[in-house]
Amino acid sequence: MKLTILGYYGGYPFQHTATSGYLLQSAGFNLLLDCGSGVLLELEDVLDPLKLDAVLLSHYHADHVADVGVLQYYWQLHSQRYQQKLLPIYGHQLDQTAYKALDWPTATEKRAYNPEVVNHIGPFDLTFLRTEHPVPAFAIRIKERDTGKVLVYTADSRFFPALADFAHDADLLIADTNFFSDQTGKIWHMTTKQVGKMARDAHVHELLISHLPQTTDRDRLLQETQAATKDQLPVRLPQIGMIINI
Repeated sequence: MKLTILGYYGGYPFQHTATSGYLLQSAGFNLLLDCGSGVLLELEDVLDPLKLDAVLLSHYHADHVADVGVLQYYWQLHSQRYQQKLLPIYGHQLDQTAYKALDWPTATEKRAYNPEVVNHIGPFDLTFLRTEHPVPAFAIRIKERDTGKVLVYTADSRFFPALADFAHDADLLIADTNFFSDQTGKIWHMTTKQVGKMARDAHVHELLISHLPQTTDRDRLLQETQAATKDQLPVRLPQIGMIINI
């Protein structure tokens, strides 16, 4: 499966870079994982948005869903259809107002994922882990059915031990890395040290740090994370348009 990075900042877009959004492709199936601010413009550079087969949302904070509305308009205002009349948008039901808004006339339809069981979307098997965040949010483990390759996306969360178990042996881990290692106080995102250690303990094959802060030293984020892995696995900094073949 192929991952294309469309956005990687937390909170708000910055200097022409979007917030969270990733295009995952396998066997002709196009899945958009989160749809933050600025993601639709980036998507248009790599894929006709009408060729999306599904959208999957980890939670309903604006930096993960801000472009859902304009994606709905895009589908509503274009008559071309490739696979289906309505674009399915998968989300959780713990916020009914946000979940119901995934329906849009002639454009999109809401679909609930069940965090308690394995879910099937296109060529993928998905399992979920509720994270520790101010609103209901879910880490997502995506297995490509034909190859057994695994992508794990922490979404937004402070560190808790179950994340390492959830990410065990993943081929690629995308981890919320919002703070340097010396961050103190109560936080709702992870530090470089926590992410690096988690990836090492989980024996993941590769780590992509994401949900980055806008105005800090990106190289320091990378170096601290790599140090925390004890150089046991490669760590990547995200770039818009970066492609990772998993």
